[in-house]
Amino acid sequence: MAEPVEPITLPPAKDADQEGRWLQASLHQWLDQEFIPEAVNHEIAERASRVFVRHRLEGENDVGSLVIAIVTEMQCFDFSQSFFGEFAVANAVSELLLDSLGIDRCCGQ
Repeated sequence: MAEPVEPITLPPAKDADQEGRWLQASLHQWLDQEFIPEAVNHEIAERASRVFVRHRLEGENDVGSLVIAIVTEMQCFDFSQSFFGEFAVANAVSELLLDSLGIDRCCGQ
């Protein structure tokens, strides 16, 4: 039987707004580099960052819960002008957060 995946938690937020600015800039850069720069990428990064900051201010530290919140709340975003969708955005946020924690995400490790 497979072992359950251990939760990954962020340290408690000391400055959620600063984290949000970092996430917005990092996600925007990731979106622009993944395909082509699009004007809507700024809006996507801004919206995802707002969701992230709100949940961090509410005390959420679990990366999985933060990713689920982004998927859920980005479902109402109009992605028709983008190559991305809510799952791609949430997965990118997860990768950025894991990278910021120094966690190697390669090969299921």
